Formats: sequence, structure tokens, C-alpha cells
Amino acid sequence: MIFGRLAGFEHPSRRARPADMAPLSDAGALFHGPGQNALICPRAKARVCLYKGLMDEPATLRIRPVAVDTLRESVVLLSRRCRALRPERLKGFRKVRLAADGAELTASILIVDDPALLGDDEVGLTEPAFRRLGLAAGSPVRIALAPPAPSLEVIQAKIRGETLSPAEIAAVIRDLAAHRLSDIEIAAFLIACASFMTAEEVLALTNAMVEAGERLDWPVPMVVDKHCIGGIPGNRTTMIVAPIVAAHGLTMPKTSSRAITSPAGTADTMEVLASVDLDATRIRQVVESAHACIAWGGHMKLSPVDDILISVERPLALDTPEQMVASILSKKIAAGTTHLVLDLPVGPTAKIRSSAYAQRVRKLFEFVADRCGLVIDVVITDGSQPIGRGVGPFLEARDVMAVLRCEKDAPVDLREKSLMLAARILEFDPGLRGGKGLERARELLDSGAALRAMEAIIAAQGPPPGRAALGLLTQEICADRDGVITAIDCFRIARIARLAGAPTDPGAGLDLFRRIGDRVRRGEALYRIHAEDGAEFATACDTARQDSGFQVGAF
Repeated sequence: MIFGRLAGFEHPSRRARPADMAPLSDAGALFHGPGQNALICPRAKARVCLYKGLMDEPATLRIRPVAVDTLRESVVLLSRRCRALRPERLKGFRKVRLAADGAELTASILIVDDPALLGDDEVGLTEPAFRRLGLAAGSPVRIALAPPAPSLEVIQAKIRGETLSPAEIAAVIRDLAAHRLSDIEIAAFLIACASFMTAEEVLALTNAMVEAGERLDWPVPMVVDKHCIGGIPGNRTTMIVAPIVAAHGLTMPKTSSRAITSPAGTADTMEVLASVDLDATRIRQVVESAHACIAWGGHMKLSPVDDILISVERPLALDTPEQMVASILSKKIAAGTTHLVLDLPVGPTAKIRSSAYAQRVRKLFEFVADRCGLVIDVVITDGSQPIGRGVGPFLEARDVMAVLRCEKDAPVDLREKSLMLAARILEFDPGLRGGKGLERARELLDSGAALRAMEAIIAAQGPPPGRAALGLLTQEICADRDGVITAIDCFRIARIARLAGAPTDPGAGLDLFRRIGDRVRRGEALYRIHAEDGAEFATACDTARQDSGFQVGAF
């Protein structure tokens, strides 16, 4: 089974991986440590031996922390007057290697001309580099030129269209986890994989990403989870599904991300109601007492390479199904999930825009999950418009609680979709009669059991860091003609909500009044913009006036 961006074709330059791979010997151990079975081509092995001579006599400098946040990349600063490792020697080299007391770091280099910033006998460590090396300020550290990462040969092979072995993919992931690759090198790998990747390579990538981080184990035979691939504003079903499942008695330790390009992630919305900043110990305590949690996963090193890949993918607008499958499944497997319901929304402005494409993505998810021993139920859902009325953390939390409280004006679409997804999870329970999942989910919601479960989760996780309130700056965006709403652009709605300040300002976002099929008159409100910052409010309003995201057709 071949997936070339899931188009079902074989890359024209694809050929079998040459049989010239060999284990790294002493030269490889210089960077990977003894006993690690990294693979490298003889050409790269020779290159490592060539560079090894430059590193036999490392210089010793003193660490000086520099209060500069270089985000994900490890960067060090050297004085132009540094004689121990002269800057002119760095020509042709992009990185240096630091080592002391068993700690090791490969980092990019910047040259400093200001003597007040850095002494000749010092090496400046930016905040990520200082944190990762873990040594005190003023500590001596050995520094030498670093050769290219051994896995660069593997990346170059992928650029040529070759199929990589599991060991080769694992070598790339090890270098990623050790921060040996620059953003340019990571981007080259991602773009090459976007052009052509087999299902077996996706499986190998998933397994390698799991092994690069920590794993959670749970003392129960079944650990369930639900995930949506995103792209639909609102759609905060997880916060309704989790308490329904917990009320039934299944274990659901839900770790969620914060928003990257959307107006709210599940963690952002849950933080309106409770603390989500929990470490692994606190998560275990919450799950033990409440059967479920809804927490931010940032404190746990579950598939940490995924976060690195995402940080490079986003500026390049890369969102391939192969990376999506490896990203989602690696985190679920690392979290100890045994049974997963996956929501794939399909719509004209969703991430997946055709049923045929959705089926290909579903099959790739199923292939990898089956080979990893994860039970998966992929549900293809309607992604033609937002789910619920609120878009933004506070407004989405309002919708969630309205559904859990069974309020008369609670969003029907959010309620019904949450019940359907919860039912699919409950069907995993061998003690529940087949086909009774929806009836059981509805019973737990209507009886108030799910609300009580949510209150227990909130109490166990603790209070939120601050009191959120709805943004007081408001503007209604109105229909410009009489007619029927024929389409809603999910991407446009999400963009306007972000411009209004969501999720940074929890009270910012959109309150939607209309859905596809509704009849409207000119001047009637389609939605209301909420914001907390004046400049962001003005930008969101201007953008909405240019294009509201709603299409109104004739009656």
C-alpha cells in the first residue's frame, strides 16, 4: 500500500534503499554514545571521521546565560575575539558541540562583537540552550566543532525519493529529539516526506516518535480516548464526551493541546473552568478520583518530537495526512490509550474536503493503528459549518456547560454530535450490550450524571488560573441581503475569531446566531464579535465587514 500524499501513486524517482548502510563505529559513538545502533552510509561515516580530527582537542570556556529566548532552537554565542575556538575556524560549520559532566548539547552559533555582552573566555547560552544543558552559570564546558548530524544522509536519501527503513527513520527521530537538526534540515525532511511516503514509513515514523519520549501506563485493561483532527470552529465535543464516559466508569485520561492556528484548543477552553496545567502525577490523581481528566499535555514528554515537527510545519503550511497520522497516533499510544474514537470532519472549508479523500485518510489511520495494537473507530462527520454557537474559549465553555446542564437553549448540534461520539466509545465496553451505546450516553447526560462527573473532574483538577469573562467590546456583523444561508466558511470564521484576540484573550471570539439553511433579512445579525483589546477588535471588525464568512443565497 503506497501513499504519496495519499494519492495512491509511486514517486517516479523511488528506488530501493541502497544496501550500503552500516552501523556507526567509534566515529558515530562520538555523537550518539556507545551502544546506540544508529545507521549511516559509508560516505557519511567517512565525513564523521574527517570531522573527528577537529574535535579531538576541544576548547574549555565558561558558561554565561544570555536572557534571549530563541524559542525551540538551541543557540550559543561566541565572542569574535575568542582564541580558544576562533570564529574563522567556523567557516563551513553551522554548529558546535558542548559537553561537561555527562551533559551534551549541539547548538547553532552566533558571533558577538560587543565585549560587554560576552567575554573572550565565555560561551553565551540562550535560554533554551541553558535549560537543555542543565549546568550552572560559570561552569566550565568543553566546546568543539560539530559535524553534520549522522541522519543527514538519510534525509538526503528521502529527498531523492527513496523509501526509508524503520532504522533510518529512527535515526532521524533520535537526532530530532537530541536537537541535532536545524529548522532547515527538519523542513527538508518534512517536505521530502510530503512528496512521497509509504504506509510502512508512516508506521515506522509513528513507532519512532513514541520511543523518543515517555509513556504512561494505567492499571486498567481499557483506556479510551476521543480525538478530532480539527479545522471546525466550536466543536468542543471532548468536554462533553469525557464526563459521559467517566460517568459510565471507563478510564479517559484526556491530554489536549492548546490552540496553534485555531481560536481555541480543548485545553484553552477547559482552562476557563479548571486548571489544566497538570504534571503526570496530578493527572494520575485526577483520573484515579474522577475516571477522567481534561488537561494540557505540555508537561509530559509524550512524543516530544511531534512538537518539534509541528513548529516547523506551521510556517510552511504543511499539513499532510502522513504527518497527521504519525502525530496523533504517536501521542495516543504514548499516553497509554488502548481504544480510540477519531473524528474526521469533512466539508468544503475543513481540513478534509471530500469523502474520497476522507476514506483514504481513514484507511491510513486504521493501517497504522492496527499494526500498533491500538483499537480505532474512525468516524467521518459533517464539517460544513461550525459546531455550537461559541467560537473562542469562554464562549465554547458556555456552550459545553449548557449541554451538560441540559438547558433548553443549549446548542442541539453540539449535544447530538457529542452523544454520538460518546456512544461510539461506550460501545467499546464489553459489559454493554451491542447497539446500546447511544441509549446509555443519552441516559447519562439527561439524568445529570455527566454533569456531576464534569464537576468532579473540575474539582479534582483545581480552579482555573484566573477568572475569565466575555469580552466587552462587541460588534454585530449583519446580512447584507435577504435570503437563505447557503454556506459558512469555517476557515474565515476561525480567522476572524483569532483576530479578535482568541485564544490569548479567553473572552474574545464570535457568538454565532445563524446556521446553514436559516432564512435572514438584510440587517439581521449573523454573529457578534467579542474582544478585549481595541486594536484587535478593530482589525476583526474590518476583516468581517470585508467578508463575513457567510454566504447568503436567494430565497
